[in-house]
Amino acid sequence: MEFITNILNQFEPINLQEMDSVQLMNRTDTKFILQSKLLPELLKKAAKHYKILEIDNQRNFAYQSTYLDTDHYLFFSQHMKSKPGRFKVRYRIYECTGVSYLEVKCKTNKNRTIKWRIKNELIDNQPNDKALQFLSGHINNIAFDITPVLMNRFFRITLVGLETRERITLDYNLSFSDKDNSLITLPYIAIAELKREGFTGKSPFLNILKEMNIRQSSFSKYCMGTALLRPMPKTNILKPTFLAIQKLGNGNFTYNS
Repeated sequence: MEFITNILNQFEPINLQEMDSVQLMNRTDTKFILQSKLLPELLKKAAKHYKILEIDNQRNFAYQSTYLDTDHYLFFSQHMKSKPGRFKVRYRIYECTGVSYLEVKCKTNKNRTIKWRIKNELIDNQPNDKALQFLSGHINNIAFDITPVLMNRFFRITLVGLETRERITLDYNLSFSDKDNSLITLPYIAIAELKREGFTGKSPFLNILKEMNIRQSSFSKYCMGTALLRPMPKTNILKPTFLAIQKLGNGNFTYNS
């Protein structure tokens, strides 16, 4: 997205080491869906309130994620039921550094997101012994029953509050594929996510979104990608998100309920 490069250069930079103090591994997440063409305006408004992650003179980065689940899609089913204590397991590769992490995310009954991760690579589509030991500590025996089911790639801009303990991620150019090599892309939408320690308190980002009339909307890359690529049962909970994407896409996306 070359047309936002000049805008990104207006931000004060922050490096990975400085971001360690704002990891927010136990946090609240609030998501928003917007048209990707609104990103330049959003970033202009945010520049005086946030720093931007910079690595090797880059300020937007490509990410790859591989999600794991059981043959019966246990984790997907947990999300469709909005079950407290539901899990998500993925490998994430940061393309700019080549570093790969294995991550487990849990949504608690208090609507907080807890994340654990280790450096680990997926080789031959199977978690190795180190990965299985790590997974067993969080999802017990299920660790031995999960395999890759969905691949996702996107670009991300990461902002950190100048005066607030919050992180903003802006994801765009989303694509999804599965083990059968089916592919779907969503180039016309972006996903904004506000990550902070609680739901209250000052947030310039929320004020900007309100000013731009961008409203909160749930979006799980794993659930949406899975449901877009294959027929899944009991996905009514995803219908508002499907319809929001349809509206933002101006007819480029069709949802069949």
